[in-house]
Amino acid sequence: MKLTDNVLRSFRVAKVFRENSDKINCFDFSSNGETVISSSDDDSIVLYDCQEGKPKRTLYSKKYGVDLIRYTHAANTVVYSSNKIDDTIRYLSLHDNKYIRYFPGHNKRVVALSMSPVDDTFISGSLDKTIRLWDLRSPNCQGLMHLQGKPVCSFDPEGLIFAAGVNSEMVKLYDLRSFDKGPFATFKLQYDRACEWTGLKFSNDGKLILVSTNGGTLRLLDAFKGAVLHSFGGYNNSKGVVLEASFTPDSQFIMIGSEDGKIHVWNAESGMKVAVLDGKHTGPVTCLQFNPKFMTFASACSNMAFWLPTIDD
Repeated sequence: MKLTDNVLRSFRVAKVFRENSDKINCFDFSSNGETVISSSDDDSIVLYDCQEGKPKRTLYSKKYGVDLIRYTHAANTVVYSSNKIDDTIRYLSLHDNKYIRYFPGHNKRVVALSMSPVDDTFISGSLDKTIRLWDLRSPNCQGLMHLQGKPVCSFDPEGLIFAAGVNSEMVKLYDLRSFDKGPFATFKLQYDRACEWTGLKFSNDGKLILVSTNGGTLRLLDAFKGAVLHSFGGYNNSKGVVLEASFTPDSQFIMIGSEDGKIHVWNAESGMKVAVLDGKHTGPVTCLQFNPKFMTFASACSNMAFWLPTIDD
């Protein structure tokens, strides 16, 4: 089954989970699409089975809090940032609920965390105006970049380069093997005083970069030239909430939740809005991702919703 405008318009909430008492701040699908793991402001980590459509287990990180949870390449381990006590990144084995390693270094809140798609490298960006490069096998930071402002960062799908969004006005591309030499490309965008950048993602084909903000606009860039291809708006975000925007796995569509619980979908090529889906979310849809392997996506406020298409196109 292929994703088309009609298939996207047909998506409906198949299941809602009310495991959390506070906002879900992040979730991540496993690379095989079989599970999804969430972190929440109520300090809980919930693991869901996507095929059976049910929660499998709940773990807690009460002392340090939990945010920006990401699967590593081993199916039962995750890394996540802390939102209490300190700003250390933690590497957790889900199998026995034990920490494997700590990654100290940031001295303000971590606001970006991206795992390499190919190996044990990951990058983190913090309000301390640094981006750090790590290897899961070592507690020591493998590389450090000082920036002029709050960073957002992400790996490309090949794991060869990463992009850093700096000061909400420029995107810098770095080669992982020689990033200490500085960026090999810098794209300066028009500065928008009304909002700041909150996220940056590459499309799966590596050709596009999506920049999300805490305002009511998203920007889609050409990953090679840096040109703004489209700006997307028309969704509610008056309170400056961090809303996650995502590509569909085929790189053809872009989705974001909104303050009023609805989900907006655009065609990446034409820039046209193709759907507004109502998930009956009780609060802003802060997290939204498409399953990498199956025709389903998940959205979250303090509840987690699984969506399925209702037509075969």
